[in-house]
Amino acid sequence: MIKMFSPKQNCWFIRKVVMWRAVASIAWSVLLLPVTTAVFVLLSRFRLFHPIQWISECINLLTASSTIFSLVLLCGVVLITGLFNLEFYTLVPSIPCSRMALLGTVLHPRQCVHSLVYCSMGMLVMWCASVTIGGRYSTLGIPCRQSESGEVVTCLNEYHLFLLLAGAFMGYSHSFLGVVQNMYYVSFQPIQQYKYPRFKGCLSMVVKCSVIQSLYSARNFAALYFFFGYVPKTWISSTLHMQIDSSLQPLDSLTGLLDSSLLYHLSISGSFLYFTWYLSVLLFRIYVTEAFSFPVQSTFTEDAEQCLPKVLAETNSLVMKFLALQDLALLSQHSLSRRLEVFSLSQPGGHPHNWNAISRECLSLLSELTQRLVAHQDAVASNGRVKSQSGSSDTRSASSSSSVVSGTEDIADTPRLSVPLRTPGSVFRSSVGGVHSALTAPFTPDVDSPFSSPAIRRLVGQQEPRSPWFGTVQSPHVMRRGPKLWSASTESQSNSSPPASPATVPSPPAADQKPSFLAQWLQNRREQLPEASIQALFADSQAHIWALQGLSHLVAASFSEDQFGVVQTTLPSILSCLVVLLEAVDRHFKLPHASSKPLRTICSMGDSTYKTLRFALRATLKTAIYKITTSFGEHLNAVNISTEHRKRLQQFLEFKE
Repeated sequence: MIKMFSPKQNCWFIRKVVMWRAVASIAWSVLLLPVTTAVFVLLSRFRLFHPIQWISECINLLTASSTIFSLVLLCGVVLITGLFNLEFYTLVPSIPCSRMALLGTVLHPRQCVHSLVYCSMGMLVMWCASVTIGGRYSTLGIPCRQSESGEVVTCLNEYHLFLLLAGAFMGYSHSFLGVVQNMYYVSFQPIQQYKYPRFKGCLSMVVKCSVIQSLYSARNFAALYFFFGYVPKTWISSTLHMQIDSSLQPLDSLTGLLDSSLLYHLSISGSFLYFTWYLSVLLFRIYVTEAFSFPVQSTFTEDAEQCLPKVLAETNSLVMKFLALQDLALLSQHSLSRRLEVFSLSQPGGHPHNWNAISRECLSLLSELTQRLVAHQDAVASNGRVKSQSGSSDTRSASSSSSVVSGTEDIADTPRLSVPLRTPGSVFRSSVGGVHSALTAPFTPDVDSPFSSPAIRRLVGQQEPRSPWFGTVQSPHVMRRGPKLWSASTESQSNSSPPASPATVPSPPAADQKPSFLAQWLQNRREQLPEASIQALFADSQAHIWALQGLSHLVAASFSEDQFGVVQTTLPSILSCLVVLLEAVDRHFKLPHASSKPLRTICSMGDSTYKTLRFALRATLKTAIYKITTSFGEHLNAVNISTEHRKRLQQFLEFKE
């Protein structure tokens, strides 16, 4: 009797791997907090000409009760930051393809809550920093004497208020840049390193980014406070019944802001704030992306769900699927004993279940990418409209590759090209619970949102059968041409009502009828960004890179290690899938903007490796084919593949690619 595994067992395994890694990253962030606090104390009380007094003051301050209380509060901030890292992290970056999509992401209620929490944490960290600095920054209220009556009253300490508002501003800046720069995107390193060497190598980058971002935020906040500083100052003083000391220079003036001591303490406090958050992000990335070794096969039935073939087909956790693909790429190159387990036969029965499951998942990923590229090329070729699926030679080649895969024993059917063009969040639609699952919901464009672009709705949603975009493209003499290249679809596509038939489509407006300013502004905001659209197309290509590496190295190793010939049965489908994908990638790089290198950004904690994934995918694909052709050589002539694919492989055999 076959034992069925409950979802609780699988969830326990996911928590064991992911949750404990997140807990370890938070623990290290808390342990490093006293060190960073000590450095901040040394910088805040720095005295160049009185070094002995400077050291003694810092030692006394570090042992003071106020500093210990501040450390407790900062530990709570680090804990909340770690929880947000665990909640918001994503392995597939969210790339808004239009300005309206970016605006919708920033104004999303989930993001608004995130910004509000970080504003509060920023004020809390700045309060701890102001207490640590002491002096004129220590408290919000200070005693002052009225000039008329001479009575001592409580006045508002604008220096303390200035730091608190700066903390709120930096907190919102961090939250906003987290969306714009994809700060919660976690990428896997191409070269694996141990945790400590990687942390040591990235520490200088974290310090540099913290200082640079602090200077930018200090500059922007000073300019904002110069124009609008009187508003919070007046409101808080009236609310707390505090007086404003007129004898002091107000900070919302040019002379008040040109205070070197104020700007210095603002800069180092901001650097301490950003460094605390950035260090938590760095440790989370290091721990989550650490390689995990899955057993290829298990001796005990209870551990079968933790084996590599099962985890590759994971339907609940995207991070486990990525870790399994990473482990597959590593074992295919560096572990002879585990490769032999992949090529082994089941007992009893003598079936290659391990190889069939692994090759089926890899071919499914590669075939899905091929179909997505072909659909994108058809949309570009038809000026933004999807062409008929029956009239494309690329579709026939992709379908032939799918048919080859489906004809292999124990290899499931790969989906045909009848599926619509997908966004990166739906790459694992069939295996990770859909676009709006709990894993991808915060990072996938919401098609039901009023801020979502019509282009996103067209990419995600199914086409209506009666829509003019379904089936054969209408003649331009019957229907107006669609929008220009890289632009969003027309309003008729975004509406939920069925479109009118071609015979009833209204004629184009007269030349003298200009669109309104609001309509023109909305159309400009809807226009897609070419580079962003291309990056979104390859946003999940790290999974395909691992699939290519693992599949090609296993096939190459099977030439001398496969004792039972289990790879030979799937070799035609593998070669056909790789060649068809190579043709689709080559055609994509001939499109406008596809071969352009993205611009370098300033120092930031946002991971921008996804911008060059298409170039890494193309190089990995060619390397994979070369790996197979150099291993098999002229023996590939005996493989049953089509004549066109054989000619393309011959170019690799002759090293002409």
